[in-house]
Amino acid sequence: MKSEPKEIYSGITSRKYIFILMMGTAVVLSFILDIMSGPAWLSVREVVLALLGLGDSTGHAIVWVIRLPMAAMAVVVGAALGIAGAEMQTILDNPLASPYTLGISAAAGFGAALAFVLGVGVVPFAEEILVPFNAFFFSFLCCLAIYFIANKKKGTTETIVLAGIALLFLFNSMIALLEYIASADELQAVIFWLFGSLSKATLPKVAIVFVVLILIIPIFALDAWKLTALRLGDNKAKSLGINVEKLRVKAFVLISILTATAVCFVGTIGFVGLVAPHISRMLVGEDQRYFMPLSALGGAFLLSVASIASKLVVPGAIFPIGIATSFIGVPFFLFMILRRRRDFW
Repeated sequence: MKSEPKEIYSGITSRKYIFILMMGTAVVLSFILDIMSGPAWLSVREVVLALLGLGDSTGHAIVWVIRLPMAAMAVVVGAALGIAGAEMQTILDNPLASPYTLGISAAAGFGAALAFVLGVGVVPFAEEILVPFNAFFFSFLCCLAIYFIANKKKGTTETIVLAGIALLFLFNSMIALLEYIASADELQAVIFWLFGSLSKATLPKVAIVFVVLILIIPIFALDAWKLTALRLGDNKAKSLGINVEKLRVKAFVLISILTATAVCFVGTIGFVGLVAPHISRMLVGEDQRYFMPLSALGGAFLLSVASIASKLVVPGAIFPIGIATSFIGVPFFLFMILRRRRDFW
């Protein structure tokens, strides 16, 4: 009888590891399918040969120059947004918190729009360098603004949420102003970027996001039990010796870096950082040891599936992935809400 609680705990833990393993397998399969899919479908054999450098020159060009960077970018950006959304919901105790809803993505959109309207055609390599730099700069500037506003009010969740919403409307208004004064070509470029796209992905850009990802994940992992305890409420977390305000600010800075790095290369992508954490929470609960890695894998899987869908909607063309994530995310999110008998939060 004494070993029964231990056996129950071991069974629960084993199921959580199984969920993580299943999601990891799903990510690998969707990644391979993403490389295979497109206007010219490739077989698994052709993909493997191209990756090993044994295929023909056409297959090698299709895989290494076009599809592999896009597929890899979908995985790393999805993982980054999944973690960012999960930790943002944790520190703010808000089921609707995500980089998209708190204005960080809108700030990146404004930065990119500013580069398209004022920089492209004036600054050399503006579209390759200035657009992602501006997007990163303004999204991080948005995060710093939220941080300083929250710091004045001792980092309360209400202040962070309200500051984020205010900046969301501010940057959306500024984007609308730039769209109003932009030329037809500039307007087209701005709108296409705001839709979100993986078409500009390259392996060096993938490497940048990946490096930031693997640097930030261990930092979150070291604070796993503190972040788990934070879900019990600020008072209980403080009673356990946790500096709640310091932890919240630290997590927010890491989320900001992660989000800014992810969105500066691919544009505005919503719902991934919102839906992936809810899927993970339903499967493994709030324990950060399982919740964070499953959120990363869930985000990678969702964006990878969206990447595949974006190539299948219009034959011979690539549909904006930001629209694809919305088509996938909205029905799934509504399904989760209606499926649960009790409040999903």
